[in-house]
Amino acid sequence: MRITKYTHSCVRLDGDGVLVVDPGEFSERSALDGADAVLITHEHPDHLDVAALTEAAGSRPGLRIFAHEQVLPKLAAFGDIATAVGPGESFAAAGFPVRAFGGRHAVIHPDIPRIANLAYLIGDETTNVYHPGDSFTVPEDTVVDTLFVPLNAPWMKLMESIDFVRAVKPARAFAVHDALLNPTGAQISDGHLTRLSGTTYAHVAPETTI
Repeated sequence: MRITKYTHSCVRLDGDGVLVVDPGEFSERSALDGADAVLITHEHPDHLDVAALTEAAGSRPGLRIFAHEQVLPKLAAFGDIATAVGPGESFAAAGFPVRAFGGRHAVIHPDIPRIANLAYLIGDETTNVYHPGDSFTVPEDTVVDTLFVPLNAPWMKLMESIDFVRAVKPARAFAVHDALLNPTGAQISDGHLTRLSGTTYAHVAPETTI
């Protein structure tokens, strides 16, 4: 597979088909060009851009969208091309095997109700990508090849990112959820992850193909 990281939390995978994860309002709409399927981790607008999906579905009638059942009301206009999936489920999307993990968004503040969030493992046992959305859900009993690790958010601190990478033990890790951090802050966070995560780590520019 070919992996391309777009702005913030959007990741595109090109293989036999094209699969896009979390095309949000911070991300380039070009990530959806030719997409066969989309995975949505949760309903926040930085991960779900309904207008961009509407545009993509208009030019790609066979597009499929997969999300937690609690996200489907926001996708009602898409009808039966939007499919509910839940934690522990395995399914195929754009020709890729996918397994869903987790179920809940990380805590932002005790006064803010938690919403549904799915993490997705995409690929087979040897070549795969793990995207946690807004969570630090560790995929138990799973060997992860490529991990996307959240770099900055209102719901996290950097220590959690480092410990998350250590717990998952991927072959390599790349930053995601990075649009809220300026270059100076990113450089500091990247330095800590490079030194302390225990694996090969990189923070790539938007539209970089890995």
